[in-house]
Order: sequence, then C-alpha cells, then structure tokens
Amino acid sequence: MSESKIQMLDRTIAILDSFNLDKSSLGVREVARQTGLSSSTVGRIMGYMREKGILNQDPETQQYMMGAKVLAWAGIYTVTSDVRSVALPVMVRLQEMTRETISLYVLEGNERVCVERFESPETVRIVARVGRRIPLYAGSAGKVFLAFMTKERRESVLQSIEITAMTERTITDIDQLRQNLKQIREVGYATSNGEWIIDAAGTAAPVFDMHGNVVAAISISGPAQRFDDTKMKEMGRLLIKETGLISKELGYYPR
Repeated sequence: MSESKIQMLDRTIAILDSFNLDKSSLGVREVARQTGLSSSTVGRIMGYMREKGILNQDPETQQYMMGAKVLAWAGIYTVTSDVRSVALPVMVRLQEMTRETISLYVLEGNERVCVERFESPETVRIVARVGRRIPLYAGSAGKVFLAFMTKERRESVLQSIEITAMTERTITDIDQLRQNLKQIREVGYATSNGEWIIDAAGTAAPVFDMHGNVVAAISISGPAQRFDDTKMKEMGRLLIKETGLISKELGYYPR
C-alpha cells in the first residue's frame, strides 16, 4: 500500500475515533480540532464517508453521526463473535469424529468468509484459510447460504453477481443452480465436489439465529477421493444434528 493511501486510512480512522458515546454528533471544526487535521481535509473525508454510508449528516445542523454501514459492520462482528463461541465445541467434536477439515463461515455481502477452521490431522487434507472470501455459488457452504436465505434476498444476490467458472465443475447455469438450491432446502444440507477447488469435496449445513435467519454455515471438507456419495450423506446427517445444536443455543426453535 502506498504512503498516501496509508495516510488517508490513518486520517479516516482518526476521524472515526473522534466519535464516542458522549459525543455521537460532531461538526467538521470539532473533528478537525480533535484530530489536528485541517478543516478542509476533514470536510472532504467526512463528505466521502457520508456518500459511502459510513457517516450521516443532519441537513439542519450539518453535524455528522455514525451511519448505517457502521451498524452493519457491528452486526457482523456481533454475530461472528456469538456464533464462533457457540460453534467451537461442536467443531472440535466434528473434527474428532470425522478427522476432516471443519470450517465456520459467515455471510458478508455476496460472499462467504471463513472465520474459524480446524484442519484435518490427515497427511492429505484441505486447508481453508481463515479470512478467505469465496463466492456463494461455488462450494457447499456458499450454497447453504443461498439456499436458506429469504427468496427475495436470494434472487437479489443471483441477479447481482457474475457467475464465472472457478473449476470445470462449477455450476454456472442459473436455472441449474436454482434447482440445486431447491434440493438443498429439501434435504437440509449441501454437498460439493470440485466446484471451487477441483480435487476438494465437502458437505455443509446452516446455522440459524433466533429469527430464523441463516447466519453461518459449517462445512466438513477434504480430498475428493475420501468423499463418495455415501460418506457425504452420512456427513450431511451429522452436520444437521450438530448445527441444530448451535442454532438452538442461538435461540432458534423451528416451527
């Protein structure tokens, strides 16, 4: 990253740090005084953050306050923190039972992000890097999010993303993908074989919050040669049971 970009990031963080519970609404001059930046610089940066939804501005007082995007980020952090703490013992148990890689994903925008994983103790294994972003249309965990989100959200995502082949087995036909998602909803879990890594296979199931929203997905993954149809069905049933325990801890009770 260039020095100018780092400087801009430092200034942006300094401006955001000016807000607190006692001073939740601030004007440009007050922020400039707190940060030591010029009013013109602060005004330009805060104006840009307003355009991006990070800050809101009162049209009468011209003062700024935190915007909806900050609330969305806070919600992602809260959900991730809660889900992770509840999921950890389940993930440990799943790895002990299967000896495969166990990964926890959360939804961020139109992608899934790996926030926790336990690697397989086997010599040949699949490594899911924490922090990696993966499209929702490829792989078992991504398809779980698509399958169990609301129909309106699902169609919005499908219409807004560009589906490109990550491997020769990636489902790129949107009607075929919709049919696959329908099947996932019927059985309660998703499977994948070579859809985003050609030699990898996996099974995933959803985690729901108290409102019935899918907030996470847990996957069991490994080399494709160890994942035949029978094994993936067994893992699917196991995941439904175990992720159901996490959902229950989060306050979800299916009708």
